Amino acid sequence: MQTITTTDALEQFCTRAKAAPYVTVDTEFLRERTYWSKLCLVQMALPGKEGEAVLVDPLVEGLSLEPLYDLFRHQATVKVFHAARQDLEIFFTEAGVFPLPLFDTQVAAMVCGFGEQVGYETLVKKIAKQSLDKTSRFTDWSRRPLTDAQKAYALADVTHLRVIYEFLSKELRKSGREKWVEEEEAILLNPETYITRPEDAWERVKTRTNSGRFMAVVRELARFRETFAQGRNIPRSRVFKDDALLGLASTKPVSLDELGKSRLLLREARRGDIADGIIAAVKAGLETKPEDFPRVPDEDAQLQVNTALADLLRVLLKAKSEEAGVAAKLIATASDLDRIAAGKRDVAALNGWRLDVFGNDALRLAKGEIALTASGGAVRVVQV
Repeated sequence: MQTITTTDALEQFCTRAKAAPYVTVDTEFLRERTYWSKLCLVQMALPGKEGEAVLVDPLVEGLSLEPLYDLFRHQATVKVFHAARQDLEIFFTEAGVFPLPLFDTQVAAMVCGFGEQVGYETLVKKIAKQSLDKTSRFTDWSRRPLTDAQKAYALADVTHLRVIYEFLSKELRKSGREKWVEEEEAILLNPETYITRPEDAWERVKTRTNSGRFMAVVRELARFRETFAQGRNIPRSRVFKDDALLGLASTKPVSLDELGKSRLLLREARRGDIADGIIAAVKAGLETKPEDFPRVPDEDAQLQVNTALADLLRVLLKAKSEEAGVAAKLIATASDLDRIAAGKRDVAALNGWRLDVFGNDALRLAKGEIALTASGGAVRVVQV
């Protein structure tokens, strides 16, 4: 089990990888105690049952990952990941680079009919006909030295991936669905997927009321929390949790004495920089002009949904997903169906490959141009 600990050794491996049609890649990282993920290990493997597989230790002092990033920019070698989002976030945050071209086996497996968000272990069993030893799954990857068991666990995440990639890529070529996967991966390769702006942090906070003044305070508190957490590289929850944020937005403390009565705040948040930031955020929210209140999207809550049509769309979706061999939730969500049934057309299910698989018939059904018939366990589309 080769562990690369020098930049020269990494460059030599990446040079060999550039001559290969693909390289499988995975990472191990920690995020429990930080805002940004801490990269602890990179695993890579070259094609072939006995193809070279290595571990790269980014925690070794003096090792540069630039040869790896150069490999990511090399268009002639496909970079294969499973469930790549968190891995891509690390590389984008660290170096502003994406591995191109990308092949995500989780996305490909969904398109090939393996279900929604299928796990790596499931694909190893079904495609590679192997089992995984998961005893090192919850290890602290920042601790050194790594044990042989940890190394073996980490390498298994890229060695079996070779068989999975070759099988899925062949299936996609046979079905002509390569473009489907590319459309899904476009989201993973969009920088906006990984950029968290403090001014937009309030949009992730779930509230029971949308009153303007309350939401203005929520926005300022969420902005402060995000900025503070990013600047000190600590989890948001270490600043204050969502329930504490909502409590502060309700009580609106503007002094340390008032803040001290907030029972959901951690002790360290009742004084110092966090306390000062909370009070300043509350005051900023209270001073916000009504015309500048956050605009909470409530369009879906006001949709005039044709419930009968929505029910028919669910039946159509089930039939189409079974026909295509694709997970129904990958094609359309319940919200998509309700929006279509309410006359909305800015819906993901009506674009790209989904339009061909489901969207066109969904629109025809909404217009009354087709009907659904049942025969035994099958549902068929008929012209009206």
